[in-house]
Amino acid sequence: MTEYTTHNDPEKRPGASAGWWVYLLQCADDSLYVGVTVCLERRLRQHNGELVGGARYTRSRRPVTLLWQKAAVSRSEAQVLEARLRRLPRSQKLALADGRVLPAALSEAGDVRANAR
Repeated sequence: MTEYTTHNDPEKRPGASAGWWVYLLQCADDSLYVGVTVCLERRLRQHNGELVGGARYTRSRRPVTLLWQKAAVSRSEAQVLEARLRRLPRSQKLALADGRVLPAALSEAGDVRANAR
């Protein structure tokens, strides 16, 4: 079973290596941003302007805060999960970040393929 983490989980560090990461950010304007990366620590630094790069969306909404993250074993898995997470309503994204939503909520969002992981 895949493990889900939130910003409240002290045992999971954003920079820990696991292949691919899917993440949920909260921007300074209270909007939410979902993305994927192979290096979460570097990507967060990019989003916050500490390193060159980052999404155009987050550039004008700094600082950003990591709300939720999940390791994925492949780029394909990460992108499928990212698409499902993007389709969730804001309230469910926030509930997921707070640990109030079961991971099954992601499999119910949007296009669900039986063998997608």
